[in-house]
Amino acid sequence: MEPIEFGICRLSVVSVRKEPDDRAEQVTQLLFGDHYEGIELTKDRKWLKITINFDQYTGWIDARQHQSISKEYYDHINIAEFKITTDVTASLLYNKSPLMILMGSIIPISSAELFKMEEQFAFNGEAKNLGQKREFDFVRTVAQKYLNAPYQWGGKSPFGIDCSGFTQMVFKIAGYRLSRDAWQQATQGKAIGALHEGGPGDLAFFRNPEGRIVHTGILLGPDKIIHASGKVRIDHLHEEGILNADTKVYTHQLSHLRRILAA
Repeated sequence: MEPIEFGICRLSVVSVRKEPDDRAEQVTQLLFGDHYEGIELTKDRKWLKITINFDQYTGWIDARQHQSISKEYYDHINIAEFKITTDVTASLLYNKSPLMILMGSIIPISSAELFKMEEQFAFNGEAKNLGQKREFDFVRTVAQKYLNAPYQWGGKSPFGIDCSGFTQMVFKIAGYRLSRDAWQQATQGKAIGALHEGGPGDLAFFRNPEGRIVHTGILLGPDKIIHASGKVRIDHLHEEGILNADTKVYTHQLSHLRRILAA
């Protein structure tokens, strides 16, 4: 479907819903700086259907939360080396108004001159170049910043996140592009034969009784995994699956591993 408009998120977090209704399921979120194509507008002009550029995920946002940008600027964002924030929260002065933004937000600040920037930004916080690929130690540090973040279906922020949102955001901050859902991520990167062949930073995937991929997490070591289940937590990982460190009960059945980090 051809885009009817181009947009960018200029709020700290925006819900993206399955249907054009405030009561509809949240399927994902936009964080500050995420850009997208608008592909459909409801007749009452209250809801805009979008395709998010980063992972091509589609859903509906409240049209009042849409910030229009030109096709020229949209195309520039795709090639610009902008910064991604690494603090759980950071402060931004946007068009002379203060705004708190969340870890994993994109700010249009780079080593190159800003591109016809009509908006005014003043950023105070830690950030790295979006495309700069980092190693496992960095991945672990970022992942642990999400510890105890509550589980939220469709969430992508330190204040509410789901399992695949967690893995996607950690790897996005580290410079890698993952799809949005666990079943999509389960085909990315390099296949790992068995758990004992896995290493720190590998993604582990888990299946339901029907064999469908329903969960994912990041290996921290030979028998440790960090994942979002109830909250972002660290548990034990065995061939049988995830052993909850508190209850000593297996909660997820292991399917396979994938390696995303560059060797």
